[in-house]
Amino acid sequence: MNTPAHLIIGLAVFGKAGRPAVTGAAFAGAMIPDLSLYLMAGWHLRVLETPPRVVFGELYFSDAWQSIFRIDNSMILWGIALVLAFMLRAPILIALCGAAMVHLGLDFLLHNDDGRAHFWPITNWIFQSPVSYWDADHYGNIMGPVEIILSLGLCVLLWRRFVGLWMRGLIVALGLMELAPVIVFTIMFAGG
Repeated sequence: MNTPAHLIIGLAVFGKAGRPAVTGAAFAGAMIPDLSLYLMAGWHLRVLETPPRVVFGELYFSDAWQSIFRIDNSMILWGIALVLAFMLRAPILIALCGAAMVHLGLDFLLHNDDGRAHFWPITNWIFQSPVSYWDADHYGNIMGPVEIILSLGLCVLLWRRFVGLWMRGLIVALGLMELAPVIVFTIMFAGG
């Protein structure tokens, strides 16, 4: 699933109007599982000028990168943290860990050949879902539009929940980021 969709879903499930710390934790929890990818890919693409095909075709699947993904994408670690958050009755930690777990659950179901070891440290096994959020060979042509429709619907819900200017700006930005690939490809192929 695209990161903007994760952020929208995390905010919809765990964000609370009038509770900025809880809402911020939901946003952070939805982002953290993808953060290492953004940092490592960004460093290689922008600073080291590594070609995208190397970053996403080789480095992404390397043992070094996968060893980092095992940690920040571990349902075991996030699950333990979520249980502790509930035991402590800590709404901020519940939002953080809960949003991360929702992110991981969706990734588990929607990654075919680019999944991660969600059950580390128990195992390094990677589930190969028959469904992909992007790969047309694995229903990405269906799941992509479903993701966009779900995300935009949740943006409407978030718009109604949050009335502050800053949050509404964030909601619009996330909705536009989710729609950006559709807009770009429509413009690119409109003349053809």
